[in-house]
Amino acid sequence: MFFQKKKRLLAKPDFDNLPQHIGFIMDGNGRWAKRRGLPRSAGHRAGAKTFRDMVRYCKDIGIKNMTVYAFSTENWKRPKEEVEAIMDLLRSYLKDAFDHREEEVRCLILGDTAPLAPDIVALIKKLEDESRDCKQMTLNIALNYGGRAEITHAVRELAGQVQRGELAPGEITEDTISAHLYTAGQPDPDLIIRPSGEYRTSNFLLWQSAYSELVFMDVLWPDFTRRDLDRAILEYQNRDRRFGGV
Repeated sequence: MFFQKKKRLLAKPDFDNLPQHIGFIMDGNGRWAKRRGLPRSAGHRAGAKTFRDMVRYCKDIGIKNMTVYAFSTENWKRPKEEVEAIMDLLRSYLKDAFDHREEEVRCLILGDTAPLAPDIVALIKKLEDESRDCKQMTLNIALNYGGRAEITHAVRELAGQVQRGELAPGEITEDTISAHLYTAGQPDPDLIIRPSGEYRTSNFLLWQSAYSELVFMDVLWPDFTRRDLDRAILEYQNRDRRFGGV
């Protein structure tokens, strides 16, 4: 009888063997505020500070790709005041990001920007254009984003190519679908982290996360720290990733 050799577990993260791409489902801002008797907008402001710190920390330790779930296609159902507060925080980040070019972070927005306010769309275009050549890290901000909507968008583009005679149905492969997603040209996320104690991915990177390691943590996003990220990376590194093999 043959026994599979057990993987030796690490006691601390190996910063020389990090995931290429980490996704964050930034959840728990509203509950954080409610527990403190504060308006939900205060939770989003606190969450925005955590977001900024995570961007800097990921870049500093050598993460090459980072995707954050900032606003889903379903979040429009939230109270108008809360949506407006989130959009104001987004404006602030997009403006402030212009002052951090020295950090060499390329910024991309994933999602349908058409419903956004014109000034936000203009700020997005400016940020994407001005950060295009930055090499230290790629930061994807999923905004008005949904995994199903993203796949639908890709399928419509491919259907249009077939209709125009540019592509045969038999030529459609997993690679051609991936090439029409918002994350085209980037590696799929190795690790997806969801704080807040919820155990679902909520329509986040559905196609790309087929083989992602999922780590759920019982800490609200505004309280999420660099130590929590280290713990999630350690959990990821201690897993045996076989991708369907043995």
